[in-house]
Amino acid sequence: QVQLVESGGGLAQPGGSLRLSCAASGRTFSSGSMGWFRQAPGKEREFVAAIGWGGISTIYADSVGDRFTISRDNAKNTMYLQMNSLKPTDTAVYYCAAAGRPQPLKIKVAYDYWGQGTQVTVSS
Repeated sequence: QVQLVESGGGLAQPGGSLRLSCAASGRTFSSGSMGWFRQAPGKEREFVAAIGWGGISTIYADSVGDRFTISRDNAKNTMYLQMNSLKPTDTAVYYCAAAGRPQPLKIKVAYDYWGQGTQVTVSS
């Protein structure tokens, strides 16, 4: 079992920044890939970014492009999402997830464990 707890959400102005964290506990954190997803009201949960077990391979949704950066610190069992140039369309509940495979993955069903989510609101 893996337990995931997100933090760092909140209110930001358009153009601002937030940094999300995902603390993991349970089985070996570094052996699998991790990802961030988000869900806006009335919409499906969508992929944001993912990172491989070694922290080198990363993939991003087109909608976040160069604005977001995913990273992980296996020594601290923690994954991060640095979000810059935030837009109102980034408003959503953000979830972290863990998979048993080493490569970064975009599809939800590939992830075995999920956190409870943290709210991000971008508004002036």
